[in-house]
Amino acid sequence: MRNDHVKEQYRINERIRVPEVRLVGENVTIGIYPIRHALQMAEDLELDLVEISPNAVPPVCRIIDYQKFLYQQKKRQKEQKAKSVKIVVKEIRFGPQTDDHDYNFKLRHAKSFLEEGAKVKAYVFFRGRSILFKDQGEVLLLRFANDLEDYGKVEQMPVLEGKRMTIMLTPKKTGGSLGKHSVSKTLPKPKEE
Repeated sequence: MRNDHVKEQYRINERIRVPEVRLVGENVTIGIYPIRHALQMAEDLELDLVEISPNAVPPVCRIIDYQKFLYQQKKRQKEQKAKSVKIVVKEIRFGPQTDDHDYNFKLRHAKSFLEEGAKVKAYVFFRGRSILFKDQGEVLLLRFANDLEDYGKVEQMPVLEGKRMTIMLTPKKTGGSLGKHSVSKTLPKPKEE
């Protein structure tokens, strides 16, 4: 089905129904020609007349091998798709009264997610009457964002959506081995008392 979509995207040969076209390409003299003359030129070269830009006045056409042209278009689309960045969003869930051990465990996971280049969506889920503690949930999320400021930046501040309060963090881009963040990572951590 996708192949049919690509094929129908361009009009070729007799499907081009305009009085004149602008020819471009390597094997022809660039200029404006009547459609019959352009079709004859394509036939003489044993190639196809392909409408590249139908919205131009007159439409722009090229004399090329249509199957080869379709192959190149598919290849180009595949390369663009491969180059596109896929954004991964990892979720971390808290309760409004999460204790320090659970908090630190989830904080370590969030650091590793941000270092891998994934976005982190942290949320506090309020169950039942715990919605009364939404201030505690906001404080928890802001503390979470503050603890991760070396690894990521806040994309969206805490927002209450129904029974969830969410915050979105995106990874910081490091500028190489001499960036300010890489230097701070190499320093030893102070001993806890």
